[in-house]
Amino acid sequence: MTTHTEIEIASQPACWKRATELAASATLPRPGERVAVVGCGTSWFIAQAYAVLREQAGHGETDAFAASEAPLGGSGDTPGRAYDRVLALTRSGTTTEVLDLLRRLEGTPTTAITADPGTPVMTLADEVVVLDFADEQSVVQTRFATTQLALLRAHLGEDLTQAVADAERAIAEPVAEEFVAAEQFSFLGRGWTCGLAQEAALKMREASRSWTEAYPAMEYRHGPISIAGPGRVTWMLGTAPEGLADDVRGAGGTFVGGDGDPMAELVRVQRVAVARAHALGLDPDQPLHLTRSVILSP
Repeated sequence: MTTHTEIEIASQPACWKRATELAASATLPRPGERVAVVGCGTSWFIAQAYAVLREQAGHGETDAFAASEAPLGGSGDTPGRAYDRVLALTRSGTTTEVLDLLRRLEGTPTTAITADPGTPVMTLADEVVVLDFADEQSVVQTRFATTQLALLRAHLGEDLTQAVADAERAIAEPVAEEFVAAEQFSFLGRGWTCGLAQEAALKMREASRSWTEAYPAMEYRHGPISIAGPGRVTWMLGTAPEGLADDVRGAGGTFVGGDGDPMAELVRVQRVAVARAHALGLDPDQPLHLTRSVILSP
C-alpha cells in the first residue's frame, strides 16, 4: 500500500513548478532588508538554507534561528536584536514557539509561509504566503519543506528548471538495497546545504528511527569520521571538499555524492528513509512520538 509520504514525495517536482510561478507575486523579504528567519524542526533547517542563499545573492544580512531561541522581541532589560523583517516558516500555522514569537514582536514587519490558511498564523503575521497545494497528510514533512525553499530560491532569482529535472530523476530511480540495509548515515553540507544535511538526517530519524548525524563537510574530519566504516554511509549534499570521498572510503565507509541539485538529492534521501521504514515494519506517515504540529500547553 502506498503511503501518504510516498505520494507527497513524488509530487515535489510539480509543487516546485507551481512555487516558481508564485515567486514573482509573493510578498517576501525585499532586497536590502535585514532579515531574521525562524522556524522549528524542518522549518528551522530550511531557514538556515535560505539565510545563506539570500546573503550569497546579495539581498542583505540574513540570520536563521530556532523560534524558541530567537533573540527577538526582547523584554525587560534584555532588548531583542533589530531586524527590518522577520520571516516565519510554519507548515501547520499552529506551532507554539512560532506563534509566541510573532505575538511579542512589536513594530517589526512579519511575513509567514504556511500550508493552512485556517490557522492562527494568518492573523499574527502582517503578510502571509499560503502554499496550500503543498500541504501534507503525513506527519513527516517532505514536499512542503522543499516547496517553500523552491519558492524562496525562485524569489532570489534562481532558475529551478534543472532542479525539477533532477528531482524527477531522483523519484524514478530505484532505491539501492545498500542504503536500506546500512547501519548508519552521516549527512554533510557546505554553505546553504548544511541546512539540507540537517534536514536529511531528521527525515531519516523521523521516518525510520535510523542512526543519523549531520555536519558541515569540512568539520567531518574533525572527529565524526571516526565512525565511518563498513555498512555506514557518508552522504554529501552538494559539492564535496577535495579528498573527502577518498578519506571515507579509506576508512571502509560508503561515500555518496550526487551531482544534481541538492534539493533533488534530499528527495533521494526521503525515498531511502521511507524504504527503510517499510523494511523495519514502521509507518512513515505516523512516526513514533511525533505529531503534525507541536502545540504546548500554556
